[in-house]
Amino acid sequence: MPIIFVIGYAFIAFEHFNKIDKAASALVTGGLLWLLLVIGSSDILAFMQSNEMHEFTHCAKEGHNDVLTVITHGAFTEHLGDIASIIFFLLGAMTIVEVVDRYQGFRIITNRITTTNRIKLLWIISALAFFISAVLDNLTTTIVMVTLLQKMLRKEDNRWLFSGMVVIAANSGGAFSPMGDVTTIMLWIGGQITAAGVIEGLFIPSLISTLVPLTILSFMMRGSTARPILDNDETEEFVPLKYRITILALGLAALVSVPILKATTHLPPALGMLLGLGVLWMYTDLTLKKRAEHLDHRKLSVIRILERVDVATVLFFLGILLAVAALQVAGHLDVMAIWLNKSVHNVYGIDIIIGFLSSVVDNVPLVAGGMGMYDIAHPDAVGYAANFVVDGRFWEFLAYCAGTGGSILIIGSAAGVAAMGLEGIPFFWYLKKIGWLALIGYLSGAAWYIFVGPL
Repeated sequence: MPIIFVIGYAFIAFEHFNKIDKAASALVTGGLLWLLLVIGSSDILAFMQSNEMHEFTHCAKEGHNDVLTVITHGAFTEHLGDIASIIFFLLGAMTIVEVVDRYQGFRIITNRITTTNRIKLLWIISALAFFISAVLDNLTTTIVMVTLLQKMLRKEDNRWLFSGMVVIAANSGGAFSPMGDVTTIMLWIGGQITAAGVIEGLFIPSLISTLVPLTILSFMMRGSTARPILDNDETEEFVPLKYRITILALGLAALVSVPILKATTHLPPALGMLLGLGVLWMYTDLTLKKRAEHLDHRKLSVIRILERVDVATVLFFLGILLAVAALQVAGHLDVMAIWLNKSVHNVYGIDIIIGFLSSVVDNVPLVAGGMGMYDIAHPDAVGYAANFVVDGRFWEFLAYCAGTGGSILIIGSAAGVAAMGLEGIPFFWYLKKIGWLALIGYLSGAAWYIFVGPL
């Protein structure tokens, strides 16, 4: 299974050489890994039981004795539900952004960013991505910011550089907020961290992990940029200002409501995203079509806008998440977690390694493995155990490393995958131009947390 995963990973990385779309490679990889899991299921289950790894415990309690039933009706169904939640979240967010974009709502923002200086624009975009991701999440923020960049930048290389910096800033901004990343949400709901504690402990390291690569990139950029030429149906008269403002307000309200609903109800974020999309959809159908006589309803219909949503990016997400879920069910990630615990036995070392691994595989199962390795220590714990109290060093640093380490490779985070799909950024281009900057930022923020700590 790891061999197939590496081969599939290589096909994705060499997309521009083999001419096979990354979505196809991801889907084949995910499907093959689950097939291999079924073929070797008996040996895998025996190994997991002998090593006290209880991935299938929930199925065993229900009386399922057949290992194939355990995998196909237990593990697969459970992971497919988690994956579907992410997929529907992504689909809803992309559709909302596309609706706002089609109604020229983002023009209200881009028209107020008038600078053509590349360095100034880079700092503005990065700052917006950093702070917005703390309120929304890194995936939604990346979708919104990349869409804005497509309206402000003409040259492809400009957009790739800016989009790469957006990925770094969005992941860093999400790491210090309890609602900014799936992993911090997991730790927050699990009781390992508190909202005030993670903000106090990780704001400065997260900010450093953005400022360091941003400063380096600023010294490498020169000159000015130019706005793209508008299409015939994107002229200033296409959508009146009052409708742009209304749609922009509704779209942002739909996005902002997602973390609020998550925090108050603990329902999956996908539900809030789909609810927001439904409200926006109803408004456009019931109100705009009746009162906006000068608008072309054929072009502004949500049904037509859905045709513009990048389904290939959604399928790419699906394939990658299926592949990682198969590795998790097979116990590969658990084996890695056990090895880290026994071999490293240093909270900073374990978290830094998890950060590097999160640039290759999804950070959610990695953080879940970290949460499973240790229990929350008693508040009066001393010595090594004191690292595992609520808001302890291990849990806070785990949130930082898993969140920011995914920026090192473009497929190491949901934000990177979204940027890769929306902008068509090649894997090796990102590795050459952005990956080393993300690595320096990641290590710089980690060094601050280890040697300086919270202010």
